[in-house]
Amino acid sequence: MRQLVPDWQIDSAGTGGWHVGKPPYGPMQAAAAARGLDLSDLRARQFVAADFDRFDLILGMDADNVADIESLRPAGSDTPVRAFAARDVPDPYYTRDFDGALTMIETAAAQLVSDMTFQPSA
Repeated sequence: MRQLVPDWQIDSAGTGGWHVGKPPYGPMQAAAAARGLDLSDLRARQFVAADFDRFDLILGMDADNVADIESLRPAGSDTPVRAFAARDVPDPYYTRDFDGALTMIETAAAQLVSDMTFQPSA
């Protein structure tokens, strides 16, 4: 998404805190690098309720993530939360399908950007 819309503020956070401060998993970095994506500067952080104030849209990679995010919603917040893709993005740490996950992410990112930037003609 950062390559598609470099002027947007895009961040990533997990719903669990077990990897906070760590870089992306090595095999995922390698799969991304093969596609020209450099993830080496990223570090994991945990999603927090204050993110509802920081962002205009919050996306979850699967239904469990969306539910976990919603459980942190502050009273009165109307920030939209939705699934990132049309179907759950499987965690490649468990499936070992790093390329498949990247393909799903790239496809969903392109669709999201297209949906968000569509301007009907007058």
